Amino acid sequence: MAENYRPDPAFARLRQNGDGAPFFDAVEAAGFPEHILRYRNQRWVEKVGLGDLSEAAWVDHFGRFRALPDNLQQPLALRYHGHQFRSYNPEIGDGRGFLFAQMRDDQGRLLDLGTKGSGQTPYSRFGDGRLTLKGGIREILATEMLEALGVYTSKSFSLIETGEALERNDEPSPTRSAVLVRLSHSHVRFGAFQRLAFEKNGDAIAALVDYCIAQFYPALKSETGEARIIAFFRAVVARTAKLAAQWMAAGFVHGVLNTDNMNVTGESFDYGPWRFTPVADPNFTAAYFDQTGLYAFGRQAEAAAWNLAQFGGALSRVADADALTEALRSFGEDYERAMADEYFRRLGLTRTGAEDYAVVTELLRWMTASGAPFEQVMFDWFCGAASVDRASKSPVAELYEKEEFSPVRTALQAVAPLRPERLAHAYFDGRKPCTMLINEVEAIWATIAENDDWVPFENKCAKIGEMRTAYGFEASRYDVAAVT
Repeated sequence: MAENYRPDPAFARLRQNGDGAPFFDAVEAAGFPEHILRYRNQRWVEKVGLGDLSEAAWVDHFGRFRALPDNLQQPLALRYHGHQFRSYNPEIGDGRGFLFAQMRDDQGRLLDLGTKGSGQTPYSRFGDGRLTLKGGIREILATEMLEALGVYTSKSFSLIETGEALERNDEPSPTRSAVLVRLSHSHVRFGAFQRLAFEKNGDAIAALVDYCIAQFYPALKSETGEARIIAFFRAVVARTAKLAAQWMAAGFVHGVLNTDNMNVTGESFDYGPWRFTPVADPNFTAAYFDQTGLYAFGRQAEAAAWNLAQFGGALSRVADADALTEALRSFGEDYERAMADEYFRRLGLTRTGAEDYAVVTELLRWMTASGAPFEQVMFDWFCGAASVDRASKSPVAELYEKEEFSPVRTALQAVAPLRPERLAHAYFDGRKPCTMLINEVEAIWATIAENDDWVPFENKCAKIGEMRTAYGFEASRYDVAAVT
């Protein structure tokens, strides 16, 4: 291993009983007939000290799941419950994945390597514990795009095709199989606390809070008693509000914002029926089964706040409910501030003050009314006044000439550009931005499914990489001080 490989299997030390209860179960990975490496995220591999692994060693660790040195000696399926579309489900947990390893990165953060499609666990219920190859490709595309657009997201680390034929109801079957490994800043979900509250295990809730503070919110270590738990919850509220604003600024719809799909670091993860919205339509949904629009584009903040309320309810077993409710009330203010922060960042503009939120709402009002392509607008007006000439050459330039856009134009040009030197990057020489609409995703998969042609997938990843470099958003910088 490289010198910067820093193993730290901290979660295994969190237990009340010798067998890991009530936090996890030790499990075994499935055996697969084939191991074809399809994706390796070398940028992030280097950051966690695994860059010198040969392909054979890589497959051994991330296809057969032989333990990494000085790390977890057996995978851990994490225990949790959750509200799924607001119905409580006490029968879930890690059903097709597990925590495989933990390590420190170049920021000193504790990061998890978790799996998807690695086989059955005690929580698989009637599932086969597998992942489709298409599902793995979709998760790579989502995480690469979101990171490039400045969203604090998990990273797709590895994808290995496994040679099994899977039957699925929501896609043509049989379909190809794979196992994904993701790199995440915590797999501690809101639902982990819900399960412990369901079991009336206050001591375990307190222990899990202590773990989260020690690993993710060290600035809170000096807090004691109930104040410690309230401060932790307040920090998670702020982080979650920021995440919801980042989704909105990216034009992203997560699709399944259940309490088991949100974690305590405010990092976006677990991508199923996601979509990027073509236009700023608040009613745009990602999941075909979201018939009521519960998790629609414009309702994601509402969903996040509701999930936080359930998280706070679980914490009320060990802290004052009124104090937790008061902490939750800050969500609205946090979200409004984060919307201004995130949209100004996406547009390459310098924040000026509280009135910036009005600029964002005016922009979104115009985008919704005009039907302007979401990503095109963000691209055309990056750095505001510095992009007037670029915007005049846009494929939708006629929209910018209409009277309805005048207030938006005035507001964007009145704000100082932030790091306008970024416009010198070749990415901004083009007339159209890199996008990830559903028709593009389906086309990429079709070439793989029909011809085993990976070139469109590789080209899209390369284009996203160019965009990531051009914007330079540093989406993975985790500043604890900003939320405490």
